Amino acid sequence: MNTGPKSSGHGHGHHHGHDHHHGDEFDKGLSHDLPVFARRRMIRLLAGASMVPLVAACSSDGSGSGSASDPASSAPSSSGTTGADCEVIPSETEGPYPGDGSNGPNVLEESGVVRRDITKSFGSSNGVAEGIPLTITLSVVDQSSGCDAPKKGAAVYLWQCDREGRYSLYSDGVTDENYLRGVQETDDEGRLTFTSVFPGCYPGRWPHLHFEVYDSLADATAARNIAVTSQLAFPKDVCDTVYATDGYGDSAQNLGELSLETDMIFSDGYDQQLATMEGSTDKGYTATLTVPV
Repeated sequence: MNTGPKSSGHGHGHHHGHDHHHGDEFDKGLSHDLPVFARRRMIRLLAGASMVPLVAACSSDGSGSGSASDPASSAPSSSGTTGADCEVIPSETEGPYPGDGSNGPNVLEESGVVRRDITKSFGSSNGVAEGIPLTITLSVVDQSSGCDAPKKGAAVYLWQCDREGRYSLYSDGVTDENYLRGVQETDDEGRLTFTSVFPGCYPGRWPHLHFEVYDSLADATAARNIAVTSQLAFPKDVCDTVYATDGYGDSAQNLGELSLETDMIFSDGYDQQLATMEGSTDKGYTATLTVPV
């Protein structure tokens, strides 16, 4: 009985399938990612362009007003430095496999999506994602506070591909699974943690995971009012080490054809999105990232 609605719902999902050997399906992923990336770059260029005359105007005003404005002119430069250190995490495309209802299936409205361990499917599915263990710890902070104040009671929906590069709900072979997707609420320190596996590297994208930040758990499970959508990038040395282990298929070869500097998402800057990593292939890894919103 279940199969009917599921497969018909995934006529849509199958059409966005993730079989990496089919160019047309891969292009589908690119076409979803590129327009947003292009827009984001344009916004940054415009922001950069509009800031130049502003800075010039400030400094000429300051020099024209004599010593009375010295304290004022030094204040913006120091707050400017703090501002540069504390910027909202860059917004990125959610890509073609979000599972948040914006492109086919919606895992957020399913009972059981709020969980720390995302290695297993939940509900009517029982698949398990294999791979090197990965603990993901995100600290959500309020950017307007200078990144000092934790965002208590915010929520994050996180999703990623498995070690074969497949996204549950969408990719051939795992359309009936919903593993590697989950929601967590931040604690008093603005922190939350997911237990996962290290993702594979599929053709054309640097190894990453996706996340959406919401102001509350209620917003997340209703899939409404996303505060920011972004992506986390993994450092090359850790990827190289993980992909040398069994089970990661073509990941090492795919990684060899990519770089953070040329990735369609991270090429315009990834400092705020590059995870800090600790661990080993034997004990597993921990990835940590601060997420200003």
